[in-house]
Amino acid sequence: MIPCASQNRRPPLIAPVLIAYDDHLTLGKALKHHETRRRGTQAARAGARTDNRRHMNPLLSRLQPYPFERLRQLFATVTPSPDYPAISLGIGEPRHATPEFIKSALTAALGTGLASYPATAGEPTLREACAAWMQRRYGLELNPATQVLPVNGSREALFALAQTVIDPTRAGATVVHPNPFYQIYEGAAFLAGAQPYYAPSDPSRNFAVDWDSVPDDVWARTQLLYVCSPGNPTGAVMPLAEWQKLFELSDRHGFVIASDECYSEIYFRDEPPLGGLEAAMKLGRTEFRNLIALTSLSKRSNVPGLRSGFVAGDAALIKPFLLYRTYHGSAMSPVVQAASIAAWNDEAHVVENRRMYREKFAAVTPLLSAVMDVALPDASFYLWAGVPAAWQGNDTAFARELLAQYNVTVLPGSYLAREAAGHNPGQGRIRMALVAETAECLEAARRIVQFILSRG
Repeated sequence: MIPCASQNRRPPLIAPVLIAYDDHLTLGKALKHHETRRRGTQAARAGARTDNRRHMNPLLSRLQPYPFERLRQLFATVTPSPDYPAISLGIGEPRHATPEFIKSALTAALGTGLASYPATAGEPTLREACAAWMQRRYGLELNPATQVLPVNGSREALFALAQTVIDPTRAGATVVHPNPFYQIYEGAAFLAGAQPYYAPSDPSRNFAVDWDSVPDDVWARTQLLYVCSPGNPTGAVMPLAEWQKLFELSDRHGFVIASDECYSEIYFRDEPPLGGLEAAMKLGRTEFRNLIALTSLSKRSNVPGLRSGFVAGDAALIKPFLLYRTYHGSAMSPVVQAASIAAWNDEAHVVENRRMYREKFAAVTPLLSAVMDVALPDASFYLWAGVPAAWQGNDTAFARELLAQYNVTVLPGSYLAREAAGHNPGQGRIRMALVAETAECLEAARRIVQFILSRG
């Protein structure tokens, strides 16, 4: 009979047990000696694991907590009022319904779309659809093969672009971006080995970025400039003169401009927001030198879960960016590509989406402007509101008390900015994302009005 494994298994070795009176080592002492050795070995192994963790990329330690993690910590000890159902204006996630034709295009592609690896450059039909949209929207003639590249949403592309263009071996490598800002800009700068410079917004110009406040020596070492127009959280749109100023600075110092335009299709004026490539064309910069525009379907077409967008611009930048992405593993699924083609080729759903936002902001903004410093933005789906004087500029206290008393979530403005030159330009303001249906946003606005008036 073959013995089973349990029969063959040897008992664990404890340690040589010497019961010799002349060695003065009793059985109890031997067991105690073994236990001490065992614990010492475990501690050594744990220490080795800790040492291994210490060898991670040190740049990760520079990353700051994301605003919504800070918000979670702020609210950790708050009990929301049970008298009201929860309403969140905190996160800028589109909540209008995804158009049915986009969902149909996605499901129709499942039959063959999962059977092969996608190319990082995307299908020619997708790049052609993106280029065609740029022509209709901005009047641009782009080469789909060399000036357009699909990406998995603008967020990952904003981050990856910095890893492509930044040379951390150059002394003082700097990334300039607005303040307040989308936190990906800062994180991308840190992990590329650069130092961010925070360019403040100017309240006197509807919170447009004050580029003139950036010193010449900072521009001289700048390698990448992030521009967000329409802006998050302010909604400000950059005019042509401002673009011209930045192009001249880029020509003088050689830095790349990344134009984040994910809010471009949600606007409240008759004229659509000026795009970066459009501004370059108007100024005769037809090669789009050192300029990349980034856009996304998330807000335009209400598909934040699709993770689809594209970058366009300087072919001399697109080529190395494609090389980086080939190694980074950034190819878009054929199923997502099919849905994206359908979305970029249709404009009717975008017009309807914009109509709903205009209706919503027209109803909500007057209610809030009666009790707060807030006005209709140029574009985007945020209201950037000043905290009333009763809170003495304390935006975090305002947010905590509002949640506790009326179960409405807003994001403190100070969480979207950094203190620079002794001032946090987001302090004393809150960001409200009007992404829910109009009725829910109106209910939130009425509660905020009641909350403010209750303070007298």
